[in-house]
Amino acid sequence: MSAEADRPDLLFPSEPSQRAIARELYALVRDRPLISPHGHVDPGMLADDVAFPDPARLIIVPDHYLTRMLLSQGVPPAELGVPSVDGEPVETDGRTIWRRFAAHWHLYRGTPSRLWLEETFRGVFGVRTRLSPETADEIYDAIAEKLTLPEFRPRALFERFNIETLATTESPLDDLGRHAKLAADGWGGPGGRVITTFRPDNVVDMEFDGWAGNVGRLGQITGEDTGRYAGYLAALRRRRETFIAAGATSTDHGHPTALTLRLSEAEAATLYHRGLRGEATPEDAEAFRAHMLVEFATMSIEDGLVMQLHPGSVRNHNRWLYARHGRDVGGDIPQATEYLHALTPLLDAYGNDPRLRLVVYTLDEYTFTRELAPLAGGYAALYLGAPWWFLDSPEVLRRFREAVTETAGFYNTAGFVDDTRAFCSIPVRHDVARRIDAGFLARLVAEDRLPLDEAAETIVDLAYHLPKKVFKLGSGQQ
Repeated sequence: MSAEADRPDLLFPSEPSQRAIARELYALVRDRPLISPHGHVDPGMLADDVAFPDPARLIIVPDHYLTRMLLSQGVPPAELGVPSVDGEPVETDGRTIWRRFAAHWHLYRGTPSRLWLEETFRGVFGVRTRLSPETADEIYDAIAEKLTLPEFRPRALFERFNIETLATTESPLDDLGRHAKLAADGWGGPGGRVITTFRPDNVVDMEFDGWAGNVGRLGQITGEDTGRYAGYLAALRRRRETFIAAGATSTDHGHPTALTLRLSEAEAATLYHRGLRGEATPEDAEAFRAHMLVEFATMSIEDGLVMQLHPGSVRNHNRWLYARHGRDVGGDIPQATEYLHALTPLLDAYGNDPRLRLVVYTLDEYTFTRELAPLAGGYAALYLGAPWWFLDSPEVLRRFREAVTETAGFYNTAGFVDDTRAFCSIPVRHDVARRIDAGFLARLVAEDRLPLDEAAETIVDLAYHLPKKVFKLGSGQQ
């Protein structure tokens, strides 16, 4: 699913000798299976394996990268078919949504969204016509026709994309029924092609809407008394066991900051009960989240789940968008994030314990050199996650390698994650990352800083072996 046929030198260095080396290195990983250890694809899509709806509902409606750009230019998400939570009607005609999107295609010039989408058109659907208001119907019809074919069903595309492992993300309140169906069909379960990830934010973050009710539901699901702090911890451990049985190898924590704290059981229980009574302050909520990160690190040492931390997003900053359409539709904004002091309590406790694998991400790229690379280069438990979300662009992927390699090297990083809900863009995003790494390594080779044979070994590790090792995917990775 690469750009090889149409744009063979896409994203490679323009300097001829480096470009030639990049081509050689990229050829080693172009056809390697994709490892996707963190993302947000709906597992029901693969469990049910029904034909995709129209092109708009497949490509535009679920992709907040696309809809937020149009919102910034005055086109509300309702006009693009984004479901509402307040009862307001939304556009339901796929062709109308597609035409509206095409009319604003110029807004995406120079963005990674345009790159991903154009390569998706080419690589997945064989569409090479440039999108414009004049060609909108032609492209819509071409994609719609493909979506009627069996080879464009979700599982067939999964095979065609050469995905070896895809991790989805569920909360402890999810019944994991879709993953059970995948397991029954030979697609899921431990070691399966589609596995789950334990994301407990909605039962940890007291500022999450309905937190106390969610905690009550957690108790009902597990049979534990979550009216007590000890019962709450027991319930979380039970759900982790269930997720592991469903194939999970990692957890994910999307906290506003990277703060960690080691509170006594009595102090944590006091905060917990204050939250259940609806009396917790924002400071209480932050302290409880910070304490729970250390608790989760303890649990990870016990049960072996890899721990991911995705801090730094101010969730639902666009309050109007949240009220109209809910979470995860483009209303979140990055903020400056501090790691050195924030992570110290957790690292004091477990940073040198190789039984813990903590993969840390950032939305604040200025921390790559100053904090994150030195931390990853100094603690056995800490790995650097790939640039994600607002940073998952070719420019930042390059800057990431430039910023962290001198201090953390390549082998304290965790490989690429696509972090996407847009299923058809997965192969494109991985291809972009592989091309950027090929270009970076090519420069090291051209500058006589790395032998070609070692660069060749490194690019295969970055694309394939490292994510499998760090996220404990496949045999022998524990």
